Amino acid sequence: MQNQAITRRLAAILCADVQGYSRLMGADEEGTLRALKASHEVMRDLIARHHGRVVNAPGDSVLAEFTSVVDAVTCAAAIQEELARRNAGAPQENRMAFRIGVNLGDIMVEGDEIYGDGVNVAARLESLAEGGGICLSGSAHEQVEGKLKLAFEDLGEKEVKNIARPVRVYRVLRDSSAGRAARRVAKAPASADKPSIAVLPFENMSDDAGQEYFSDGITEDIITDLSKLSGLFVIARNSTFTFKGKPADVREVGTRFGVSHVLEGSVRRAGGRVRVTAQLLQAATGHHVWAERYDRDLKDVFAVQDEITRKIVSALDVKLLRGEQANLWRQSLRDPEALDAYYKGLDYLNRITREANDEAARCFEQVMRIEPDSPLGHLGMAWTQLSASRYGWGDAGSLERAARLARKALELDETCADAHALLGYHSLLLGKHDQAIAAGERAVALSPSHADNAANLACSYAVSDRPADAIALLRKAMRLSPVYPAWYLNILGFAHNRLGQYDEAEDVLSLALQREPAYSECRLILAAAHHARGRIEDARREAAEVLRRDPAFRLSALQARLSIVKDRDLVERFVGLLRELGLE
Repeated sequence: MQNQAITRRLAAILCADVQGYSRLMGADEEGTLRALKASHEVMRDLIARHHGRVVNAPGDSVLAEFTSVVDAVTCAAAIQEELARRNAGAPQENRMAFRIGVNLGDIMVEGDEIYGDGVNVAARLESLAEGGGICLSGSAHEQVEGKLKLAFEDLGEKEVKNIARPVRVYRVLRDSSAGRAARRVAKAPASADKPSIAVLPFENMSDDAGQEYFSDGITEDIITDLSKLSGLFVIARNSTFTFKGKPADVREVGTRFGVSHVLEGSVRRAGGRVRVTAQLLQAATGHHVWAERYDRDLKDVFAVQDEITRKIVSALDVKLLRGEQANLWRQSLRDPEALDAYYKGLDYLNRITREANDEAARCFEQVMRIEPDSPLGHLGMAWTQLSASRYGWGDAGSLERAARLARKALELDETCADAHALLGYHSLLLGKHDQAIAAGERAVALSPSHADNAANLACSYAVSDRPADAIALLRKAMRLSPVYPAWYLNILGFAHNRLGQYDEAEDVLSLALQREPAYSECRLILAAAHHARGRIEDARREAAEVLRRDPAFRLSALQARLSIVKDRDLVERFVGLLRELGLE
């Protein structure tokens, strides 16, 4: 028998499997197999109805292909809706919940079988979805956006197993409350009364791909500079870096982030020289406002960044308040070796692993040694110590070392917004709420477009009896960083709950849990919101889900995390409620 020829084609791939299948089989093998067979019949029927083809269905998995991405996503939503309806009467522990991934990609076809990265990416997306959920690749999302009555949440780029490049991931928001919350935040304009800008990651044009950290560092520094201007709205680094390594249509960037202008550029480093190109574009039209190329000595990189910032200020007619011109740039690093170590340190710091944090500390220590009069090394080292404390990588003295280093940075440059923010966080952990707020407000005043600093100040407001101020500031932080982390939503839900705004609290907390189902604090605040509305069984179900996901959960550990809340009676009532709901 001759081997069949392998051909290629573009296809929409749907991959599905059962969450916790081994656990279900261990608990009830025969019942699970019956339920699986019934679920597969439902899926085969719906796939056929939506013009798809089941390629195979080994074990608890299903692999299907479609010629239309719209059909594939519509089918995925129909599958989850029908399976949820069938699951409604079953006990929580016996429900068969499928995870679904959908990708548009190139596949290899041999007979009835399909292979290749197009299939592999769909499988990885399926593993990122939660039970009952759907995740799409960026390529699939582009084809369905605006064509379906579904809400999507951008989860940014994810590193996935055996795929060389990060994959852009979108989650389908299933319930209406989470969908409403996502749309309210995502569609908010950047600002109506001031110019706004998104700075895309500058492309590394050096012969050495290992110089990526250098171009990223320049990009971050430009964002930091622009964020200091009260007359300009600047999208956060964590959001714009979702476009890293891929071609970007500035009109898409403008629409996605709600900005009037986009800055893009490139960096080429060779020996002691560096070439930086930059161009400012109108987001609505893609037209150039200005473009410039700078060929300089390495030690002049900061001067180039200053010039780019000044050109943006001039081109966009940004109004500078008194003192902003002087504060536009901190004390520069003069030594090329220190500059290189500083940018390497930033790169390691952003990776958020213990090993990378240790490498970052070594880099910032080198900066401190070469240029002890610059605040940059001290500030960078302070953040490594704070990360060590926050993630349990350091010792008991890590937090105090972070605060000491931040104070040293402020001695060298009082305008270091991040140093004020760090000291605000330190004060909050010590229960010094007024000091935390004062430091946080100073950080936001110095860098009005810094999303995380705004969100951290909002946290201080929320736990210090100023929940309304927390909500307003968090909404701004979410506009500054449209690809915001789930902890923003946790604080927002806590603030709404404190004000008795239970509908709003349920909306944002549901959205957070769709993104991070194991986020216990979010789930417990949601339980409290349900209880306040008389939904006792819903509250008990959320509390039970916390225990199911974390059998080691203890209220004593939660109380320790709630030590930052100023109103101790509020904490006692909250903990008492959780005891009523069955937690210990």
